[in-house]
Amino acid sequence: MPTKLVRLLAGPAAALLGVLSAGSAGAEPVREQLIIVEAPQADSPIGTLTAYERTGGEWRTVLGPTHADLGELGVGEPQDDVFRTPVGTFPLGMAFGREPNPGTTMPYTRVDNSDWWDEDVDSPTYNTLVRSPTMPSEDAENLGRSGEIYDYAVLVEHNPQRIPGRSAGIFVHVTDGEPTWGCVAIDRDRMRTLLQWLDPAAAPRIIVGVGRQVPPAGG
Repeated sequence: MPTKLVRLLAGPAAALLGVLSAGSAGAEPVREQLIIVEAPQADSPIGTLTAYERTGGEWRTVLGPTHADLGELGVGEPQDDVFRTPVGTFPLGMAFGREPNPGTTMPYTRVDNSDWWDEDVDSPTYNTLVRSPTMPSEDAENLGRSGEIYDYAVLVEHNPQRIPGRSAGIFVHVTDGEPTWGCVAIDRDRMRTLLQWLDPAAAPRIIVGVGRQVPPAGG
């Protein structure tokens, strides 16, 4: 995505180091973190992801733009069993992964074969993480057995009220090179770097949209 915003550094690891160095040098604390995902058109299963931070009113790029795999049917209104990535602006919630915490300050849960994301619209734990030795409902995704895509992931809080039918289990996670069931998926190293950068104190959000998206102006 072409942008006139100032880039910190080109590489994701270098960008992260630059942010950390600035903080240790007494720079103004990060006020806000934002991830923007752009699809070139609504039915596109691929797009780009760019991460920004804002200090003192100025947005700066810290990662990307990088390739992102999106829902098989592109992006749009969320709906259960329809493989679209939800469009809108959403907070980011808990992080999790099959691997140990990579150094994120987000709440992080290490998952295994006893961890499930409940996607059953009739279940009282719909759209939540459930710890159980067996499948907890009629429709639940096993996060451990799903493979490397969940080595590192963070929840997109697109349906915090857990309204049945509005889709469950939308994450930013590691890509397997294929379109997703509605998540946003990026390169493993960049996903790890993204988690290391995310800070709950900076109220991280994600914007998913069609065409060029820009960070909002104002405080």
